[in-house]
Parts: sequence; C-alpha cells; structure tokens
Amino acid sequence: MTFWATYYIVIMGYKIIGGEYVPKKVGRPTDNPKGKSIHVRLDKKSEEILEMYCNEYQVNRAESIRRGIGKLESDLKNK
Repeated sequence: MTFWATYYIVIMGYKIIGGEYVPKKVGRPTDNPKGKSIHVRLDKKSEEILEMYCNEYQVNRAESIRRGIGKLESDLKNK
C-alpha cells in the first residue's frame, strides 16, 4: 500500500475488517444501542396524548413510547 493510500485511510477514519476497509462508526458510544425501528399510525387523540406527555415530561416521542412499552412490561409481570 502506498503512503497516500495509508494516509487517506487514516484521515478518513477507516479500519480494516476481514481484509476490507470499512468506515468507522461515528457518534457517541452507548451501552444500550437502539437498532430497531418501528412505524406507527396514530389517531388524533393518541397523538394529542403523546404530545402532552412529551411536553409535560420534556422527553422526545421515542423516549415516551419506550416508557409506555416499559409500562406494558410491568402489566405482563402483574398478570
């Protein structure tokens, strides 16, 4: 490998995995990665409730929904 190829790889933030150059992940490290995505259609009342919750507790929609799922989990344990 030439000097310039090595220089490009180092500067651009690539690492070698299995003999291939793969870009390094950018962002803050986390102990709880959120890899799954979900799409939900809400009626007007559900959307208003979600927005009121977000405003009251100063959290974003995703965090509000995660908290709601946590409450579902506690309901299952109590069953």
